[in-house]
Amino acid sequence: MLRRALPARPEARRLLIGTLLSAVGRGLTLPFLFIYLTDVRGLSDARAGLVIGWFGAVTLALSPLGGTLIDRFGARRVVLPCLVIEALGTGSLALVDSTASAFGVMTLIAVGSSAIWAGQNTILASLTGDGERQRVFGLNFALLNLGIGVGGLISGAVVDVARPATFQAIYLLDALSYLMPGLILLTLPHVGHRLVGGGAADAAPKAGGYLTVLRDRPFRRLVLFGLVLTTCGYAQVEVGFAAYSVRVVEVSPRVVAWALAGNTVMIVVAQLLVIRRMEGRSRTGALAAVGAVFAAAWLVLGAAGVVGTGNALLAALGVVACSVIFGFGETMLSPVMPALTNALATDELRGRYNAMSSMIFGISGVIGPVTAGPLIGAAHGRLWVAVVVGGCLTASVLALSLRRLLTSAQDGRVAAVVREPEPAHA
Repeated sequence: MLRRALPARPEARRLLIGTLLSAVGRGLTLPFLFIYLTDVRGLSDARAGLVIGWFGAVTLALSPLGGTLIDRFGARRVVLPCLVIEALGTGSLALVDSTASAFGVMTLIAVGSSAIWAGQNTILASLTGDGERQRVFGLNFALLNLGIGVGGLISGAVVDVARPATFQAIYLLDALSYLMPGLILLTLPHVGHRLVGGGAADAAPKAGGYLTVLRDRPFRRLVLFGLVLTTCGYAQVEVGFAAYSVRVVEVSPRVVAWALAGNTVMIVVAQLLVIRRMEGRSRTGALAAVGAVFAAAWLVLGAAGVVGTGNALLAALGVVACSVIFGFGETMLSPVMPALTNALATDELRGRYNAMSSMIFGISGVIGPVTAGPLIGAAHGRLWVAVVVGGCLTASVLALSLRRLLTSAQDGRVAAVVREPEPAHA
C-alpha cells in the first residue's frame, strides 16, 4: 500500500521526506508553547493566550497575500524565504523573555507560516497527476502525523519546566527542522516555478484574482462545508475536547494526552488502507462520511460525560475512543479536501485556491475556541455536545449538496488517468 501511495515523480517523493523531517521538529514543540510562555518565561495565562491568538490573526490576515504571490511569482520563490523566516522565528522563541518579545517573535513566525502550507500544496499538486493526487495528499498527512508523534514522544521525555534549557533546545531543533524542506527544494531547481507563462494571454485569467475564485460555485460550497466542519471539528480539539474531558468527564490531563496519542496512532496506521479503499469512490460521499464520523466521536465523548465519575475507567475509555474515532475521520478528510481543491483550481489561480483552503482552518481556529468555553459552561456541557454534533451533521448535508455541482471526474467517481505532469520552468 505504501508503494502504491508513493508519487510517480522522484521530486515529489523527496518533498515528502522533507514533510516528515520538518514534522518531527514541529512535534517537539507543538504541545508546549503555552506551558513555555507561562511556566518558563513567566507570562500570565491571559497574556500568553493573547500572544497565541495574535499569531493566528496575523497568519489569517496574510494568507490571501501568500496565495497571490504564489500565483504571480511561483511557489518556490515564496516558500523558500518563508521557511527561512519560520526557522528564524522559531529559533528566536528560545530567547523570549517578555510579553513584547513574545509578540515580536510570534509575528515573525506568523509571517513565515502564512504561505508555507498553500505553497507546499501547490508544489505537490504540480508534481502529481490527477489519478495519484488524492493518494499523495493522504500519504503526506500520514507522514506529517508520524513526524509530530515521534517529535512529541522525544520532547515529552526531555523537557522540564525546572530546566529552561530543555525548552530552548527543542525550539532550536524545531528551527533546524524547518530548513530541511527548503534544502530539499534547493536541490530541485526546476520545481515550484510559476505554473503558467508570463505572456499577455495569461492576463485575463489572473485579473479576477480572488473574485474569480469566489465566483466558483462548487468551490464556494466546498469552503462553506470546510468552515462548518472544521469549526465543529478540528477547532474544538484544543479547547473544547480538552476542557470537556477535564471539567465534565473529570479525567486527568494524562488521559487527554493518551487520547491524542491514540489519535496519532489511528492516523498513521489507517491512512494507507483508507486511501486504497477510497479510490474510485465519490469524494463528496467521503466528505459527508467525515461529518458523520466526527459527530459520532463527539457523541461518544458526550456519553463519557454522562458516565462521569460513576465509572472512571469507562469515562476514560470514552475520552480515548472519541479521539481515536475522530482520527479515523481525519484519514478520510486529509486526502480528499486538498485533492478536490486542486481539481477545481486552474493553474493560473492554484495558489489562491490553496490559500483559501488553508484559511478555512484559520477562521475556524478563531471561532471554535471562542465559542467552546461558554457552550461547555452551559447545561453541564450538553449544549456544547449538541452544537458540535449538529454542526458536523450539517456539514455532511452540505457535502452531499456539492455532488450535483461537480463532474464525475472532479468527484472522483471515474478512474483518472495517471499522467506525469510536465516540469514547470520559469
